[in-house]
Amino acid sequence: MASVFSPPGFDFSNQLRNNFMAQKGLPLPKATSTGTTIVGCLFDGGIVLGADTRATEGPIVADKNCEKIHYITESIRCCGAGTAADTEFTTALISSNMELHGLTTGRKPRVVTAMTMLKQMLFRYQGQVGAALVLGGVDSTGPHLFTIAPHGSTDKLPYVTMGSGSLAAMAVFESGWKANMSREAALQLVKDAIAAGIFNDLGSGSNIDACIITASHTEMLRNVEMPNQRVEKERQYGFRRGTTAWKTENVRSLIVNEEITLLGGGDEMDTT
Repeated sequence: MASVFSPPGFDFSNQLRNNFMAQKGLPLPKATSTGTTIVGCLFDGGIVLGADTRATEGPIVADKNCEKIHYITESIRCCGAGTAADTEFTTALISSNMELHGLTTGRKPRVVTAMTMLKQMLFRYQGQVGAALVLGGVDSTGPHLFTIAPHGSTDKLPYVTMGSGSLAAMAVFESGWKANMSREAALQLVKDAIAAGIFNDLGSGSNIDACIITASHTEMLRNVEMPNQRVEKERQYGFRRGTTAWKTENVRSLIVNEEITLLGGGDEMDTT
């Protein structure tokens, strides 16, 4: 039986209701299709993360310039794909926990600590939290790059992609990534991978965000490339006022009948 008290954090109490409705034969609504392209790759001395900026609600583009690279610590960032609210609040929660962890231990938090916190949290909810993440950062042991699936499984690889445009982005990485790349070459490869997702996946689009993390500096490149800017139209269609005339005009009142009933015999605001 579900508790009558709402626990803190995520609430899945409606799952009991949905299971009951499904047993009665009522069709349940399908999950909203999400789309994103997020990537990351190692280079000589650090990590480059990248993401597109399109946020969708099914077939509707809800936000053309959504920021998908989230702050964890000064030297750790996390790209989020899936349900935007889940990625936003999941990374914010882990960022808070990482700050508390650093204050408790008196040491700079490691990337594997953030990865462990994220995977344990997502596994606890068995995929109900729709957050597919690319976690990257640099700590005392060097640069590290992880992928974290919504069910809690993780990978540690030199270059990774996630989201609906991940196949197009992975094709660019497979053909162009090399060990010990320079900073400029890695950034260009990440931009090419995100552009492949933008132009080959309907769920990805708009601009390219990138983040370069090294041992001494973190650089956030917001809208580093904008390949989908709207160009000016060849012709301007301006019509002077009064060009389109009308022949008849009919104004209909929407109030058919109205009665006013006075309540009380005097001034209701009189408190004497």
